Amino acid sequence: MPTSLVIIVPCYNEEAILEMSKNQLVDFLNRMKAEGLATENSKICFVDDGSKDQTWALIDGFVKNNPECVGLKLSKNFGHQSAILAGMMECMNQFEAYITIDADLQDDVEVMREMLIRHQNGAKVVYGVRNDRSNDTFFKRFTAETFYKLMLKMGVPIVYNHADFRLMDNIVVENFSNFKEVNLFIRGIIPTIGFKSEEVYYQRLERQAGETKYPLTKMLAFAWKGITSFSTSPMRMVLWFGAFNFLLALLITVYVLYSWAVGKVVIGWASTLLPMAYFSGSNMIAIGLIGEYLGRVYEEIKGRPRYIIEKRVE
Repeated sequence: MPTSLVIIVPCYNEEAILEMSKNQLVDFLNRMKAEGLATENSKICFVDDGSKDQTWALIDGFVKNNPECVGLKLSKNFGHQSAILAGMMECMNQFEAYITIDADLQDDVEVMREMLIRHQNGAKVVYGVRNDRSNDTFFKRFTAETFYKLMLKMGVPIVYNHADFRLMDNIVVENFSNFKEVNLFIRGIIPTIGFKSEEVYYQRLERQAGETKYPLTKMLAFAWKGITSFSTSPMRMVLWFGAFNFLLALLITVYVLYSWAVGKVVIGWASTLLPMAYFSGSNMIAIGLIGEYLGRVYEEIKGRPRYIIEKRVE
């Protein structure tokens, strides 16, 4: 039986590659229909995340000339995760399966065929997992793999080397809609929902046009959001850091008392300044980390909308 499918494509300033992406996705969807894997009402949903270039104008044109295309325009740049969320929530209960893929199409389009087959064989979630990072620079490969290993060590339920290229059944999307947090880290939320899941492996392709929208600063911010959204391990590390400082203070106390007892009291600023600088610095780290978690709580309590739809075209 063919599956009613929607492919959700978050877009931010992607005018350089969007035409090429649309052509590949439309061609893929038409082939899936011809093979009997996708129904005739299957769609491609482009979500413009507040782009400042001609991305929305291109999406509007796609919809007018391609009945397979749907366009959503967010009122401003809410971020990659919110754009994915908007696509899923606005399409929820209209399709049987949802695939999310970035507009740069570095994730291999042809892998989606295997995802559909796995779904039709009973999988409710199919993760696209990279099995080769040889095309990455050493720095990017090292930081990415370190991030995944660190998250797993902290108990965050993520799939190693999986980003946001995945297929989800409608029942998974329905249950995902019950997760109301503002600080979205979708690749960490989906595994917590449960249901039968499988993995398909692929090699990521080179970007054919445009520039990455995830420079180092954004990647670090995203990684930090993932850690603070899913793990209290950093807070626990502060506790152990505090215990270590306490033991160090005891040793310094013993040393000072011993020096006083034997009459070897050292007069100087170093013995006073260095412990003060060390302990005050560690206290500031601890306070800052607690403040980071409190800030997350503050954002969640406000309960502001995670995205706002300005336009919808279909």
